[in-house]
Amino acid sequence: MKKIITPLFLAGLLFQGCAQSNETAKQAKRIQPSTTFNFELTDFLNENSNLDKEVERIFKELDDTAIVAQLIMPAVGRLGQTKATIDQHVKERIIGGVLMLNGTKEEFKNWIKDFESCNTKNASLPFLYSADAEPSLVNRKIIGSTVVKKANELLNISEVIACAKTISTDLNAIGINYNFSPVVDMSPNTTVGFRSFGAVPANIIPWSNAFIQETQKNNIIATAKHFPGHGLVTGDTHKALQVIDGEMKEIGNYPTLIADGVLSIMVAHIAVQNNAKYNTDGLPSTCSEKIVTQLLKDSLGFKGLIVTDAMNMGGVVNVPQAAYKAINAGCDILLMPVDAKLAHQELLNAYRNNKDFKNKVDLAAKKVIRMKLALGLLKVN
Repeated sequence: MKKIITPLFLAGLLFQGCAQSNETAKQAKRIQPSTTFNFELTDFLNENSNLDKEVERIFKELDDTAIVAQLIMPAVGRLGQTKATIDQHVKERIIGGVLMLNGTKEEFKNWIKDFESCNTKNASLPFLYSADAEPSLVNRKIIGSTVVKKANELLNISEVIACAKTISTDLNAIGINYNFSPVVDMSPNTTVGFRSFGAVPANIIPWSNAFIQETQKNNIIATAKHFPGHGLVTGDTHKALQVIDGEMKEIGNYPTLIADGVLSIMVAHIAVQNNAKYNTDGLPSTCSEKIVTQLLKDSLGFKGLIVTDAMNMGGVVNVPQAAYKAINAGCDILLMPVDAKLAHQELLNAYRNNKDFKNKVDLAAKKVIRMKLALGLLKVN
């Protein structure tokens, strides 16, 4: 299995400004496994007693600051935070991953090395590194990446597979292990339509599935988005909350992808109204337990990572306590909170004072740890 990032506790790495205390050195020593397990990405959704034990062992060594941190993923790059801001978050141990947003292939590669050096010195778990590496966006989001066709320009499933392989090769070279792709929405919406395989509706499921399988074959998490469906709403969730009125007609795009092992699903900032069972009462789906837990987890049986769409978008940014509500609804990862430090504090306060919420956070953190183990990020040479 191809290793993406230097293992967490490889001795000898130095990072200026990331001093390691005696306590973190002791923690690093405690957290190393006595036995090396060769986990693979396919193990995440499968029964594996060794993986279960490793998750529990690592989780028990984390304090509550580090547990909550696993759920928070800010962005770095143009339209994200500065490298200096993320460096500070890494030192303070308040995040568990980073979205690489709008930059060059080389600078992303160097930044990831820096972040992981600091994680090593802090005895922190390695990060999930994500990107919007969709066929239609990757060459704009990651300058210097190999040129590929846009999703709506691909002609057949062989081109889809080749495109996924090309993108994955670039992501592996950078150190990105989590791709927020493919878009499995229908095509009518102008914001997402050109980003999906929906020009021919019959292609959405098989082509999305092919992209997912090829991505995950390359040891990168694939993500189906934007649940419960962004293609048939008329507006843009970047600007304001959008609404599905009545039946959620795009839900049918997900069962096959879930059954075939997609590892992540992104939830959109879309409300549902006039739906007797899944009305979100004016909240975006990201903050609705009916959508995230009752529909996605319970009804559709999804057991992978559930990530919010960016929490600084117009569809959610004005929701009070949005970070708390999204995790309470059943999401595992908060993507791009407006202020990662405030989001961490909001979650930590609730974690320390609300037993039911603590249980939800613990389950989400264990899923993130399980994914990091399945990716090989915690494997020791």
